[in-house]
Amino acid sequence: MTLREARCAFTLALAYLIIEARTRGFEVALDEATERLTEKDPTSDHRLGSLHHDGLAADLLLYKAGVYLAKTEDYRPLGEWWEAYGFANKLPLAWGGRFNDGNHFSLSRGGKK
Repeated sequence: MTLREARCAFTLALAYLIIEARTRGFEVALDEATERLTEKDPTSDHRLGSLHHDGLAADLLLYKAGVYLAKTEDYRPLGEWWEAYGFANKLPLAWGGRFNDGNHFSLSRGGKK
């Protein structure tokens, strides 16, 4: 899968995830959906090689009744939905709750998460 194909697949899957979250009664905001590193600006909140740099990862902020949900467990139902969606659609989707980053959703490439 080319980077273009991966980015398009990830974006569509993310749209479905946001719709699923809304259906479950969450308010959703995007955080750190893309982050490009350049030679002029090598600063980043993410580790070197992060899928955020390739446009293949996003962090979601969930709210319920106006209250920000910060715990990984708050994201578990959506994380499990994300993984099942990826399996059903033959996409290597990864949920950050498996590595202590509950609000992280990505499409892995070459083993990266």
